[in-house]
Amino acid sequence: MAEKPDTQERRLAVTIPNGKLLYLENVYKSYGEKCVLDDIDLAVRAGEFCSLVGPSGCGKSTLLRIILGQEAATTGSVFIADESVGLPDPARGIVFQKYSLYPHLTVLENVMLGRDLEQWPVGGFWRRSEIRQEAEYYLEQVKLSDCFDKYPGELSGGMQQRAAIAQALIKRPKILLMDEPFGALDPGTREHLQIFLLELWEKYKMTIFFVTHDLEEAAFLATRLLVLSQFYTDGRGKGANRGSRIVADYPLPKHALSTDAKTSAEFGELIQRVRREGFDPAYVQHVTEFNLRHPDSFRTVNHDECKRLEET
Repeated sequence: MAEKPDTQERRLAVTIPNGKLLYLENVYKSYGEKCVLDDIDLAVRAGEFCSLVGPSGCGKSTLLRIILGQEAATTGSVFIADESVGLPDPARGIVFQKYSLYPHLTVLENVMLGRDLEQWPVGGFWRRSEIRQEAEYYLEQVKLSDCFDKYPGELSGGMQQRAAIAQALIKRPKILLMDEPFGALDPGTREHLQIFLLELWEKYKMTIFFVTHDLEEAAFLATRLLVLSQFYTDGRGKGANRGSRIVADYPLPKHALSTDAKTSAEFGELIQRVRREGFDPAYVQHVTEFNLRHPDSFRTVNHDECKRLEET
């Protein structure tokens, strides 16, 4: 089927930089007259672990849903591996805060389900043994080898979330999207799963896009920390219908799997900077002053937005 002319023109106008797995340019999202996301520009390389933080209601989950394909951007371009994003597909794995497990299926059956459905309506029976072996492998990787025949209700919250991660990994996604995946867990379990996720990321060289409200968690996990915020100004003046933008983009070192990093002075200073830049309504940066330190950061703004006006 031919593309709509406006989509086709937009695709031809976008050049994806080499080595970028995820690429967004000029992405806007509005609900009615309310602008939620305002000119989002982002380029992510394969193998990066990106954490996204921002104030409540700034559009973090909206941005993730656009990347997943659950929602469409109002305008702008979104690409994964040089392909324009459409409806959700196996290239994008997803782990939500609420565990995506069916209570009437065993843990093993839950993990097998995605691969089973790929084979339906033919082929599933003949590949059943192969799919089972794959599911068992990924459950072993998430340390649930003794839970194959248990039901989700028999597992702790942390174990259910590990099963949900196995459920996503068996599809071998190009990018794993995680929306507040540890938000419902107690602090001890949460920290354990943070370390576990880093181990998986290092082992499989995954590309992860991780949304969280916890600044410490974001800074501990990520190789790249993105700050989305509605607290900024530009040349459009007072009363402009501004949505959130990426106001800071920090490259972070690949850390050792130790929680000691959380107690360092440098770690604490980073948290305070992020809290100020993205969460403090009294700290209003001009669009030309965003703290975009990552070498792949870029920003597309027009002449009017760059103006410095007294009323801004």
